[in-house]
Amino acid sequence: MGIVTNKTDKHQACIDACVKCAQACYECFSACLEEPDLNARKSCISMLVECAMMCQMSAATMSMSGQFSKEHCELCAKVCEKCAPECAMFKDEHCQKCADICRMCSDECRKMAMM
Repeated sequence: MGIVTNKTDKHQACIDACVKCAQACYECFSACLEEPDLNARKSCISMLVECAMMCQMSAATMSMSGQFSKEHCELCAKVCEKCAPECAMFKDEHCQKCADICRMCSDECRKMAMM
């Protein structure tokens, strides 16, 4: 359900998934900075920030019923798909959870892009 209108109802599941994924990526980013093998995580950390930013922008675009929402969600799905295995390489709980959420978000973005 939209917050102030019902215009975004058909995209709400994807908006929620993108917001959740952005939060997960930022949390994982912060947790990774505290890990002893920080150097080995550079690629993952970079991908986490890119993924979070892409998810935030996708949620914003869908929230305003932007004309490029579908295309943006297609790209968001690709970024989430790239981020998930980067996180999954690390066995800590925060990385594993983040990878799962990235995969879930990718699935929702693909569904939205096919609407």
